[in-house]
Amino acid sequence: MRTTLTLDDDVVALLDRAGRERGQSFKQLVNDAIRRGLAAAPQAQVAQPLPVYSLRTQPGVDLTRALQLAAELEDEALLAKQALGK
Repeated sequence: MRTTLTLDDDVVALLDRAGRERGQSFKQLVNDAIRRGLAAAPQAQVAQPLPVYSLRTQPGVDLTRALQLAAELEDEALLAKQALGK
């Protein structure tokens, strides 16, 4: 089958170099590269581990209620802004 394929200049240069080194035609190199690319199983990406930090919490701070504490602190900040007229 004939088709028109537009390749980037750097890809053409790589194919030309590989053709000279391997003694293969441009057509054969393109077909082989496409076959390998389509046959390759997608590689699983391993996530980089995230750094771990100590929270250095104060005694009496219950972290299981952290969201409630954050909401209360936000409410206090909003009330303080309102009191200042901002």
